[in-house]
Amino acid sequence: MNKCQYFYRIADEPICIEHAKEMEEHLPSLRPFAISKEQMAEGETLLFTLKIEESLQADANTTTVKDFDTGNGLTLVQVRQNGGQQFHIKNTDGKVCCLLQTSDDFSQCSCAVYGDSTMRYFGLNNALMLVFAFAASFRKTLMIHASCISFQGKGYPFLAKSGTGKSTHSALWMKHQEGVSLINDDNPIIKIINGQAWIYGSPWSGKTPCYRNVKYPLGALTLISRAPYNSIEKMNVLQALVMLIQSSSSMAWNKEIQDNLYNILSQIIKVTPVYKLHCLPNKEAMEVCKKGITRM
Repeated sequence: MNKCQYFYRIADEPICIEHAKEMEEHLPSLRPFAISKEQMAEGETLLFTLKIEESLQADANTTTVKDFDTGNGLTLVQVRQNGGQQFHIKNTDGKVCCLLQTSDDFSQCSCAVYGDSTMRYFGLNNALMLVFAFAASFRKTLMIHASCISFQGKGYPFLAKSGTGKSTHSALWMKHQEGVSLINDDNPIIKIINGQAWIYGSPWSGKTPCYRNVKYPLGALTLISRAPYNSIEKMNVLQALVMLIQSSSSMAWNKEIQDNLYNILSQIIKVTPVYKLHCLPNKEAMEVCKKGITRM
């Protein structure tokens, strides 16, 4: 059966998705990132290739690591005896939507998706996000859980636990401050290039369909904390590290990927100020934040 290859560039990293022509179900969120194979630079290597294979069978020779809650379902993680990982991605109903098998460095991956169109979309989208997050760690690139805006040529992500008010705070900036736009509302990407931190939009933006293929210098990182008042303070290195670890995708059972994460975070903290904003969901909170993180 003929295979069809699709190429994309996310955070300056090229990827390839390969599947049968009968399965030309593009994820709408990927379209802004589409490129042709000819647009890859000479000598440039793919971050990863993901092959969609409907006949893929689960590997029984595995050791189960954990079944973790992703916020929109559960994912069973297994280590394969012959190398690499295996993931069973489930939706909120506990139904398996995707079987994913990867190499140790996530550069070569295969998956099968199951169920109706909604389940298949969910499974493939989550598999892509998972593979990107871990493969990118080998290239000084980190996906964070944050809502991110651009202002005066820089990117400013707001981090917090789900439901705390990241999106609300971004919305306050867009409502009350001229020249602000949303980069991504859930999973922007940070990359270290020649010692400088840059932040990118991504195809994964939670419930907000904001899939922008854009790139900005990283201005500051801000942790949102609900309080009955508005104030901002700069975090020390240890506080910043703990906060960023909690907001990043990690594989504690995989030492190489975990070391990659710590190295990227240490470089980010070295060149980027990190703040904690105690706030109410009001205009004054935005103004306090703006004065603190932009020094305006």
